[in-house]
Amino acid sequence: MQSLRLPLFHFLHRTTSPLKPTRPFFQIRLHTRFQASSNHHPSQTTQPIKNDTVTHEFRFFRVYESGRVEKFHQTHKIPPSDDPITGVRSKDVVISSEPAISARIFLPLIRDPTRKLPILFHVHGGGFSFESAFSPHIHNYVRTLSSEADVIAVSVEYRLAPEHPIPACYDDSWAALNWVASHISGNGPEPWLNDYADFDRVSVAGDSAGGNISHYLAARVGLLGLPGVKLVGAVLVHPYFGGTDDDAMWLYMCRDNNGLQDRRLRPSVEDLRRLGCERVLVFVAEKDHLNGVGKNYVEELKKSGWKGSVEIVENEGEDHCFHLEDLNYEKAVALIRRFASFIKHQ
Repeated sequence: MQSLRLPLFHFLHRTTSPLKPTRPFFQIRLHTRFQASSNHHPSQTTQPIKNDTVTHEFRFFRVYESGRVEKFHQTHKIPPSDDPITGVRSKDVVISSEPAISARIFLPLIRDPTRKLPILFHVHGGGFSFESAFSPHIHNYVRTLSSEADVIAVSVEYRLAPEHPIPACYDDSWAALNWVASHISGNGPEPWLNDYADFDRVSVAGDSAGGNISHYLAARVGLLGLPGVKLVGAVLVHPYFGGTDDDAMWLYMCRDNNGLQDRRLRPSVEDLRRLGCERVLVFVAEKDHLNGVGKNYVEELKKSGWKGSVEIVENEGEDHCFHLEDLNYEKAVALIRRFASFIKHQ
């Protein structure tokens, strides 16, 4: 009998009816309350308020009249570690204390200390509102990419919405990418980047919401540049770019938005045309609700006048971010190898 495989990262796969969210039985509810301020940033609370009316219901959280936010996913975190099988080492670094931005860095097995390694800047998914660079799924995935592609991987830990409304996730990721670039002279705060990084071979990548943010980073490099750094590639795995029922959730998380045509939600022709990298690889999953979204992104990129090259790979018979469930699954292995091959041939 074929085993039932349930994706853990169903960002924008199924439509949820109002006030009746569909969520796995193992999800643990998290409660937050908005503080009384113009920015409505929530703080942690453990006790729900009696007779508190639900005012908004989305795929990953609901909002109450009092301002309390109930999240449907709990994010577990694990410490960095050295992997005895692959030889990949990892450590955590603080990029900024205010705002709070950090990252986990992965260093593959060093066989030749004189050889410089490409950099992979990774942005995790999770609907802009959950998951972490420090979760087991993301840690194991990025560690595997570091080993397979032989790259230094920097996995950014950005602030999550709605506690920290969008554009915090975009701003934090951009700040972290600039922090990486601050090592080009060899005297930055992180020795691994000073000693081993090749800043002429930098790629950005992300899954789902992280794919959206990765596009934003590449577009911003095209607009503003990143002195001393050559952004050669971008890998978007099952990216979200709007056009679904969950757009209302994104608009809620981004209080200062330009509606459904916001260029962070729906990339503009101008941003596509000036994408600041040479190559783009897009993965789409056949059964993913975002399949058409990813394919449309590729077609729009081709028509935009951008001078680079774009490739698309469809994961047949698979759903959204299936590869994060089981890294040993044959199709997940194939995705990672294709990803790594793209990075290696920059």
